[in-house]
Amino acid sequence: MAYAMVLGEALIDLLETADGAEPLYRAVVGGAPLNVAVGASRLGAAVEFAGSLGDDALADRIGRFLADNGVGTRGVLRAAAPTALAVTTFAGAEPDFRFYGAPPSYGLLDVAGLDAALPAGAAVLYCGSIALLCPPVLAAARHAWAATPALRVFDPNVRPRLLTGAGDVERQRAVAAEFAATADLVKLSAADAAVLYPDKPAEAVAGLLRELGAGVVVLTLGARGALVAAGAQLCRMPAPAVRAVDATGAGDAVMAALIADLLAGGVPADPAGWRRRVEFALRVAALVCEAPGGATAMPTRAQVAARFGPA
Repeated sequence: MAYAMVLGEALIDLLETADGAEPLYRAVVGGAPLNVAVGASRLGAAVEFAGSLGDDALADRIGRFLADNGVGTRGVLRAAAPTALAVTTFAGAEPDFRFYGAPPSYGLLDVAGLDAALPAGAAVLYCGSIALLCPPVLAAARHAWAATPALRVFDPNVRPRLLTGAGDVERQRAVAAEFAATADLVKLSAADAAVLYPDKPAEAVAGLLRELGAGVVVLTLGARGALVAAGAQLCRMPAPAVRAVDATGAGDAVMAALIADLLAGGVPADPAGWRRRVEFALRVAALVCEAPGGATAMPTRAQVAARFGPA
């Protein structure tokens, strides 16, 4: 069976919730790549997750969550480390993430620990997010990226709180350029673009990534939808109107839907095909925004159709 391989981090999100005057934090399984893996699986894709987990009860919970959601765990490495935490607060349009755990449990997969058969047999390979800030994982991702015959998709998923040292933004920009140069698809958010390419409008960022070598670029714009750069065309796609509760995982839902459709139908033949794919992906993200949590809110195709009608 054709499958997608998703390489990156899994962790525990502590999501701020209101309870009178005192904030409470709800622990949910998270990490952008894990969200992508679960989202694609719920949309009917066969998915294998590759990444490192700790050795505690929280790591056991993550492993069970992956398995319960139909995600394969052949690529999971268990390591002697406590599970990393991401404390998530909401003060604006974008969630604010602060990360805890050193060394991070998600940063311990290396080339030696990578199951070489996974990228070799994949039909779609996803790499990206904060795990690539960890040198061992970056090396493993580069190895998988170079070795795979699969369609390659990349998402930088920038977290400014982790880019506090001199040259950190420049290094992440260089990594993004490296992967984009040979990617079939790059998905990034407007917030990512603002960090990596400040003072450039969305259209210019999409054009730059295409010039670097990316086959297609999808730049998500939150409630304003997405910008799609495919072929010679650049167009904006509107987002569905939603009753937003929590935007956590919305961008990951877009990537999950695009991966699931790449696995099911291959690369669209023309820009119109990409626009149809992104239209569906924005519907998936809209449903995620209407429920709390990230991975736990990922919908099935039946739920998307029930909410928005047939794709």
